[in-house]
Amino acid sequence: MKVSLKKLLPLVLLLSLAACAVMDQAPAPTLESNAKWALLPFLNHTETPQAGLRAETITENLLRSLGARNLQRYPATLNKETLLDATESKVVAEAMNWAKQQGVRYALTGNVDEWRYKVGIDGEPAVGITLQLLDVQSGAVVWSGVAAGTGWSRDGLSAVAQKLIKEMLVKAKLPQ
Repeated sequence: MKVSLKKLLPLVLLLSLAACAVMDQAPAPTLESNAKWALLPFLNHTETPQAGLRAETITENLLRSLGARNLQRYPATLNKETLLDATESKVVAEAMNWAKQQGVRYALTGNVDEWRYKVGIDGEPAVGITLQLLDVQSGAVVWSGVAAGTGWSRDGLSAVAQKLIKEMLVKAKLPQ
């Protein structure tokens, strides 16, 4: 059975769009080398319990694999992730105060806006995440990025999230 290229091309294009991602981020910053880093809480804006904690774990390990040798994670007692807690800004402020006390120069934080399997026949994983790199002493945002993506029906949420987060960190050249 022969299949013409003209008939196959639309199918290939359609399949390539099925697992796509959208990403926007600031240009790569110039950072102080060998600076002390901290990973701060990721806020969970989804209906999925502990999506922020899952994204934090992925980000922490990606940062370490990309060369962050001087990375600290905020104490677990500062994370109060629940579905009904409206004190998000307080959690981040407490974590920033902790980072200042530790002499941290840069802190990475973020938001998880989507973390679910889409409803439907395929049940594709969908992830939406933002990252912000803060100068702890001034509180200024040094870099930020946002990404969203879906995977194939057999992909896991964490695999899609890992791919998106890694791409953001690599493009931003974090850590330096």
